[in-house]
Amino acid sequence: MFKKYMVTAWRNLTRNRSFSIINISGLAIGMAATMLITLWMQNELTFDRAYTHTDRLYQVFSREAGNGKASAWSSTPDPLAPALKAKYADIEEAVRVFESEALVTVNEKHIKSTGVFADPGFISMFDFPVLKGSPVLQEVNYIVLTEGLALRLFGTTDVIGKSVRVDTADHFIVSAVLRKLPSNTRFRFEYVLPSAYAEKLYGKSESWTGYNVKTYVLLKKGANADAVNEKIKYVAYDHLDREDQEAGLTNFLYPAKRWHLYDKPENGQMVGGQIERVKLFGWIAALIILIACINFTNLSTARSEKRAREVGVRKVIGANRNSLIVQFIAESVVLAFIAGLVAIALAHFSLPWYNQLLHTDFSLSYHLPAFWLSWMAFVLITGLLAGSYPAFFLSSFNAAVVLKGGYRFSGRRITPRKALVVLQFTFAVTLIISTLVIRKQIKYAEERDTGFDKGRLVFSPLTDETRKHYSALKQDLLNSGAVTAVTRSLVPVSADWTSNMWGYQWPGSTPDDSRKIFDAFSTDADFVKTLGTKLVAGRDIDIYNYPADSAAVLLNETAAAIMKIHDPAGQTVKRGDDEVYHVVGIIKDFVIGSPYQNVRPMIVMGPKYGWYRTIHYKLNPQRSAGECIGQIQAVFKHYTAYYPFEYRFADDAYADKFRNEQTVKLIANIFAALAIFISCLGLFGLAAYMAESRVKEIGIRKVLGASSINIATLLSADAVKLVVVAIVVSIPVAWWFMSRWLQNYEYRTTLSGWIFLFAGLLVLLIAILTVGYQSVRAALANPVKSLRAE
Repeated sequence: MFKKYMVTAWRNLTRNRSFSIINISGLAIGMAATMLITLWMQNELTFDRAYTHTDRLYQVFSREAGNGKASAWSSTPDPLAPALKAKYADIEEAVRVFESEALVTVNEKHIKSTGVFADPGFISMFDFPVLKGSPVLQEVNYIVLTEGLALRLFGTTDVIGKSVRVDTADHFIVSAVLRKLPSNTRFRFEYVLPSAYAEKLYGKSESWTGYNVKTYVLLKKGANADAVNEKIKYVAYDHLDREDQEAGLTNFLYPAKRWHLYDKPENGQMVGGQIERVKLFGWIAALIILIACINFTNLSTARSEKRAREVGVRKVIGANRNSLIVQFIAESVVLAFIAGLVAIALAHFSLPWYNQLLHTDFSLSYHLPAFWLSWMAFVLITGLLAGSYPAFFLSSFNAAVVLKGGYRFSGRRITPRKALVVLQFTFAVTLIISTLVIRKQIKYAEERDTGFDKGRLVFSPLTDETRKHYSALKQDLLNSGAVTAVTRSLVPVSADWTSNMWGYQWPGSTPDDSRKIFDAFSTDADFVKTLGTKLVAGRDIDIYNYPADSAAVLLNETAAAIMKIHDPAGQTVKRGDDEVYHVVGIIKDFVIGSPYQNVRPMIVMGPKYGWYRTIHYKLNPQRSAGECIGQIQAVFKHYTAYYPFEYRFADDAYADKFRNEQTVKLIANIFAALAIFISCLGLFGLAAYMAESRVKEIGIRKVLGASSINIATLLSADAVKLVVVAIVVSIPVAWWFMSRWLQNYEYRTTLSGWIFLFAGLLVLLIAILTVGYQSVRAALANPVKSLRAE
């Protein structure tokens, strides 16, 4: 029986080649697009889920009640992890992790690498796969390498017991080599050093208000996370002064399953972030495959008059409705199976481009049975979804009526097919509007006044050597003529983060004001000149001409407004009883961090309380950038013979802030174009069948004197009306959806009417061209041929 259904289905598909080609093309494109989107979604949804103890893994976050608005962040004090492990029986393990960059050297091979300082339980807690050796993090002179770094340093992974030098200073013995870390993990380290070595370098921190490390805990089996959360909430309370206690400083556990997807803090809670992108692309995938299935349904029901007699004959010779339903569904499943094979080929050949676009290394797992089982389930569901309505619709025909020629469906004012066309184009127009809004939001942020001059501004990391000899390095850079100004700071001006602090007091401030959080930046001199920021009042910090500026600060406009300081002369700001700053200037707000957020209050500190990891320099505009960089490199090499010279243009670094959104925009554009293409492909086939079914009507109208333009307009009118209805329906849907999407950004654009108008006109024009081709072709046909049988 099954073989009979498949053979009959195959014959029907090959007999109607144009119908089959259009349907297979639409389904294949929709299925391939869905497969590619699903690959990305699967990667995102499995982030940090592959650890053996994922269900028991948590990161400790810090929370501050704030003044009417709470805040949360992922760093914690150094003493927290040991205290948690010692004090709470439900916690099996607690470790500190501190990110690091170092020059790793073997013989004459020097590699700048990214790693972490970590406590002994780190590797076993996350169950990172060990390729060789046994990790030792209890002793200060051992190091763990990843497979990739071992190969780059030694050319082999057989390196247990061998020595490496870190930052041209200390030697370490390799105790273990880890396998390559998966792409869907938050960790990106190439080496692991004991946290005891960090204490040797920087001293042991006992501060409960210095948020320098990430703390991870592993709960014991059966432990109740909510109960542990309540217990550890005030773990730091006894170690804080009254001011910090009143600020409501607490800690909470955040589960590993939510780290990646819910990484956006809002009023002290982690409420969104990457999950919004996952949902967006999930909707896009669902809409594309649904549009492809609607194509199938429309084209199948459009052929109903041709297949009505077939149904009538089958019923007369004894076929029941159930067998007809199975037959028609079998046809759709066969067609979906062929489309699925074509989709795999399309996805396979698109993967290199897709990986390049997303900076990933996805692949289709042909070798896994699970891949083919998932593919077969996908094909079957698609076939059933696409073919169910046509199957029940076609099998419902009355044999006596259709064999007498009494069946007519196309004359009804409202039909399921028309409703599906409207639904299909509603989805397509909504996608186009969404891509235009995304594009407008990105452009709005890109054109934002950054508050600093990115042109010819370059920065490099400060190493131990350049930090020691900074004054000489700065003078040599200026003497070279390659730069016109130099300053140093905590992070690059285009960084994604900077430090932040609270507890500040100023004349007229209240106890609640001490809970306000200020971003912290640092400089020594020439901050305004180098970065191109604008002075609103006062002057720049300059420790060389004003030694007292070691304790000076600059305020940005937002900070000055909070403190109600308009003239910096004689103004002081305190933090606790020990830190006293004198304000020397007010600078215009400049963007650091996300360009989609409002500028936060900032204090730029002098060297007494500031610290430095980055050097900025402004290139000489009288020389080419390449010439300047060559001279700067020579100066750096004089002070750091082993460290590779690293530099970055500020405008390139700032452009990177838009990479995720640019990728979202590009992918949305591509899939919106595919949605329109699939919709128009179906409309093209629908118009062809409509023209074919009305061929005699067209012949009679032409004989009676109707012009080709009249006939083309008549044939196009119905389809165009449906597209217009879809446009009208899609506008409020898209407006609601994109209004909600824009709420994710503090600094956001508005929804403009031209976006909806442009999208509607664009889709209408494409639909007119698609239907118009078939309509004109039918209108120009010779009526003699169509009426010859009459």
